[in-house]
Amino acid sequence: MNVFGVDIGGSGIKGAPVDLERGDLAEPRHKVLTPHPATPDGVAGCVAEVVEHFGWSGPVGVTFPGVVTGSTIRTAANVDKGWIGVDAAALIGDRLSGMPITVLNDADAAGIAEMTFGAGRGRKGAVIMLTFGTGIGSALFTDGRLVPNTELGHLELDGHEAEKRASTKAKEDKDLSWEEWAHRVRKYLAHLEMLFSPELFIVGGGVSRKAEKFVPLLTDVRAEIVPAELQNNAGIVGAAMAAAAR
Repeated sequence: MNVFGVDIGGSGIKGAPVDLERGDLAEPRHKVLTPHPATPDGVAGCVAEVVEHFGWSGPVGVTFPGVVTGSTIRTAANVDKGWIGVDAAALIGDRLSGMPITVLNDADAAGIAEMTFGAGRGRKGAVIMLTFGTGIGSALFTDGRLVPNTELGHLELDGHEAEKRASTKAKEDKDLSWEEWAHRVRKYLAHLEMLFSPELFIVGGGVSRKAEKFVPLLTDVRAEIVPAELQNNAGIVGAAMAAAAR
């Protein structure tokens, strides 16, 4: 069974049909740049462009980088503030001729995919999925059950929001070496470990493709640390899973 998933990020919007039996993309994903400013109308148009690229007709799951309750956007840290209060499913559905739209937090979607098909499969206890990109997304699971909309990238670290210090964007903006960036990430993980005592950290986002460059540097953390197996496709897969469940 194939269902369509779209992952909205601060820099790119990507999507593809997903084979839900395999937990993988059924076709190579299509990606467009996130418009700046990332207004509701602009982003909805890009989502429609991605879906229409495949000639898709049917349910669509869409991730959003912020808190989502029902299908209403509550926070918008790395996109235009005009999103706050918007019914994203209704807005995107209007652009897609009334297709059924399911919207959820981006890191929650990635975590759902990893817990079902990837690095978290079969794991009990507390598991934290972190997506490193423009910001830091988080998904917290207890015995496989999601605690939605945790947004742990906004915790304070060294007097700043954690994602301002330890996101992939922070690494690029400050031209940090892998060692310098890993030091910041390690401090962030230690803070999360103090708060939640997870058994496992899953590190996702585009940077997970280069896990060998930084995961071995994340020492002095008790929890196991592993890269996301679905890498940067996890959000797309989780979005499609949510649409199918809805």
